[in-house]
Amino acid sequence: MYAIVKAGGRQEKVAVGDTVVVDRIDGAAGSTVSFAAVLVVDGANVTSDPKILSGVKVTAEVIDEIKGPKVDILRYMNKTGFRRRQGFRSQHTRVKITAINGLK
Repeated sequence: MYAIVKAGGRQEKVAVGDTVVVDRIDGAAGSTVSFAAVLVVDGANVTSDPKILSGVKVTAEVIDEIKGPKVDILRYMNKTGFRRRQGFRSQHTRVKITAINGLK
C-alpha cells in the first residue's frame, strides 16, 4: 500500500516506513504531522475520489531538520563593473511515515 501525498508544495509517493525529505515544517524532532492524501493505491485498488480521500490521514514523525544544497547566485553587468554574489540554502525537514489510516 502506498499513497501520493501533498507535502510542501510538491507531491510525494510514500509508504509506511519510508523516510522523505519535504520543505520545512514547524515541529520539533519526535513530533507527529499529518499530510493530505491525493491518491491511495492498495494492491489493485486505486482510490482518487476526494470524498473518500478526505477521511484518509497519512501520519509521519519528524526526524530532524536539514539544509538543502547550496545555490550560488552571481549577477554581472558588462562594461559597468557591477558584480554581486549571493548564496542560498533551503531548509528541509526529514520525516518518517508511520501510518496510512482511514481507508477501508
